Amino acid sequence: MTENIDTTRVTAPRRPTRRVNVGDMTVGDGAPVRVQSMTTTRTGDYDATIDQIRELATAGAEIVRVTVNDNAAADALPRLVAESNVPLVADIHFQHTLALKSLVAGVAKLRINPGNIGSRDKVREVARAAQDHNVPIRIGVNKGSLHKRYDAQAAKDPAGAMVQSALDELEVLAAVDFHDVIVSLKSSEPMEVIEACRRFAEISDVPQHLGVTEAGTLQAGISRSVAAMSVLLGEGIGDTIRISLAADPVEEVVAAFHMLQALGLREGFARVVACPTCGRVEVDVVELARKVEALAKDLPPDRVISVMGCIVNGPGEAKAADLGIAAGKTKVAIYRKGELHRNIDKADLDTVLMEEIELLR
Repeated sequence: MTENIDTTRVTAPRRPTRRVNVGDMTVGDGAPVRVQSMTTTRTGDYDATIDQIRELATAGAEIVRVTVNDNAAADALPRLVAESNVPLVADIHFQHTLALKSLVAGVAKLRINPGNIGSRDKVREVARAAQDHNVPIRIGVNKGSLHKRYDAQAAKDPAGAMVQSALDELEVLAAVDFHDVIVSLKSSEPMEVIEACRRFAEISDVPQHLGVTEAGTLQAGISRSVAAMSVLLGEGIGDTIRISLAADPVEEVVAAFHMLQALGLREGFARVVACPTCGRVEVDVVELARKVEALAKDLPPDRVISVMGCIVNGPGEAKAADLGIAAGKTKVAIYRKGELHRNIDKADLDTVLMEEIELLR
């Protein structure tokens, strides 16, 4: 007997988590999965940092993290907070006093690493100050910087050690009645991330920020990040994400939206369907598809454009799209809403592309 399958969904229902407000951005409690990134500038360089924050916001980042690793960074924060058009998160390691300065500066969230923030008295001091400023804290657990107290457990059960570190830090915060928290459990190994996040989701309603740390360069980093996050998001786990890349951080945001859109969790960009190329193609499909993506980047996300380079799948795919481009040796067929719209000379394609894409707005 054939089982009835809901083919309209590729993900399980979202797991219920508590609500956390990051500035004016809601995380958890059924809110959309939020996309984050992090600046790569020296935060003390105000001009470079605010420029990158705005670039990330323009690309779609809803929350941006900045490192606060010295007094120059802390001193730049008040102006950055005032001028930023997205909530800013202060990333704190080693010096809890910089967390206190960041709160005074008006950041929307703190990220502290329980492996290196210092004694639990310092954590409690930060929590009390965060409570006074109505600012949430992300407990950012990284396998590579776990406190030495977890060494033995990490050697046998890395995922378990990460979860235990998060639970212990939550207990420290709860001791001063601080519960406005988000947790991340990150490793450079996708399978460890999946296991840790699954275990944590089974026992806690704290929202989870997903990511694979030190994922790698553009292609490898996206692949490793998606390998972990698409599994978790497909299971309903995850309230906010960052695809961490050794690349321009704008690429992180673009990749995140493509992944969420593919999973049906967020609207992202107009979809460009392009054939994978082969010896039959009559046009440089790679160059053409990139050109179309650039021209279509501001279109409504429900638009579909197909770019096909030969007669095998070209006409069929083109007919199924809002705008279809099927290239031949000397001519290009343009389809709109499934109907052949016009045949043009290949030499006129660039001009026609701009005209046709503009009509999709």
